[in-house]
Amino acid sequence: MRAEDVGWATNRIVLGKLSGRNAFKQRIQELGIVLDSESELNDAFARFKALADQKAEIFDEDITSLMSDSSITDQGEYFSFVSLNQHSETGEKPTAKVVFKMGGKDVHSESEGNGPVDATLHAIETEAKSGAELLLYSVNAITSGTESQGEVTVRLSKGGRIVNGVGMDPDIIAASAKAYLAALNKLHDPNAIKLNAQMAP
Repeated sequence: MRAEDVGWATNRIVLGKLSGRNAFKQRIQELGIVLDSESELNDAFARFKALADQKAEIFDEDITSLMSDSSITDQGEYFSFVSLNQHSETGEKPTAKVVFKMGGKDVHSESEGNGPVDATLHAIETEAKSGAELLLYSVNAITSGTESQGEVTVRLSKGGRIVNGVGMDPDIIAASAKAYLAALNKLHDPNAIKLNAQMAP
């Protein structure tokens, strides 16, 4: 039976943890996402399965965001997210331990903050030492429900240059770290700096 036969559009059927590679490949094609090789498809499917381990249902918006995020982070950037451990308790100062790559080397940093996001971004900046000013921090849910992926936008300014970084993850704190690192990558890339300085409102 087809989804259309019961009045559903094809994109109403969500994928999940038990969805196979062929189902994923078909959905990628339906969304108009082009992958150049089987290797890219295998990598994309591995990222899909990792996300499916974190949330029960994977919507089209999740797949689009997953592919968009991975296409950016797979380009050998100077900064990239590795892992995050944060602790927040009522009456206590939140702390965050962040591991990220900087110039190909793992960097470990820990910091306190006014909240878990603040602690996480401080931990990154402590080692990155960009000196950038945070102009904007914005959070959006990609899909509805408590299992939705969070999309965070971070806007940084330095020396009259403005860049935006976007990060996505079911864990909003991890998404924040990814967004900050994405913005740092643009500050590190002279071509990206010029482009974003012109486009930023």
